[in-house]
Amino acid sequence: MMRCLRLLSLLSLLLLVAACGGKRLDKTETLPVDQLYEIARESLSNGNNDRAIRYYQRLIARFPFGLYTEQAQLDLAFALYKGKKPDQAISAVDRFLKTYPTHSKADYAQYLRGIVNFYREMSFLGRFVELDPAHRDLNAPRQAFTDFSKLLRDYPDSAYAADARQRMVYLRNTLARHEVQVAAYYLRRHAYVAALNRSKYVLENYQQAPETGDALALMVEAYERLGEQELADDTRRVLQLNHPDHAFLTEDRSVVRRKPFWRRLVPFG
Repeated sequence: MMRCLRLLSLLSLLLLVAACGGKRLDKTETLPVDQLYEIARESLSNGNNDRAIRYYQRLIARFPFGLYTEQAQLDLAFALYKGKKPDQAISAVDRFLKTYPTHSKADYAQYLRGIVNFYREMSFLGRFVELDPAHRDLNAPRQAFTDFSKLLRDYPDSAYAADARQRMVYLRNTLARHEVQVAAYYLRRHAYVAALNRSKYVLENYQQAPETGDALALMVEAYERLGEQELADDTRRVLQLNHPDHAFLTEDRSVVRRKPFWRRLVPFG
């Protein structure tokens, strides 16, 4: 009986040692660099972002230099983006650009930085569409605009330049529309100077945006309410010259007090 107990104890000890040894022999610690990269790449391709991230991170830690590592850093940034970890993705991109500023794929890294921030903006719009526009935080779309601007400035012939330009137009119009909504919001609450400042910001920073007509119209309204008729008339002439069909110029002034055009610009209330 004692002999059986000893055998059982020894067997249990051997199983425990084997289990512990199995944990120490993690595949990510023993595979060569090419196999680590291939597993990470396949995981990313199959949508297993967490596994891809884990393998890319171990590859970079174990093999800090070499072509596999350079590509792994870029792929890690993309995997983090796909895994909905935007802050970590931005950090990975920044590390790559700092380490390899003249890399042949530096333009892609800069483009990816813009993409990460661009899609933060998309989720932002979905969450805050009903909120007071004066309280929205547009840091992500502004940063995306800056990221794409840097891509076009530093890499004008990049394969990603055309897409970046299109996204910048969308972002420009989105940011201009936001500023116009805020200006209309202030006008509605009789904060006329604040409405003027927001409208001027649109004219100074988003000259090509369709919303410049709305900004000029809001300025006319704000100047009139402040008793600055001469400035209002000057601004109206600019509006007529550049946007002759704008609703502010064509609406029935007899109903302006009841429902002026700018009330339609405030997406709530």
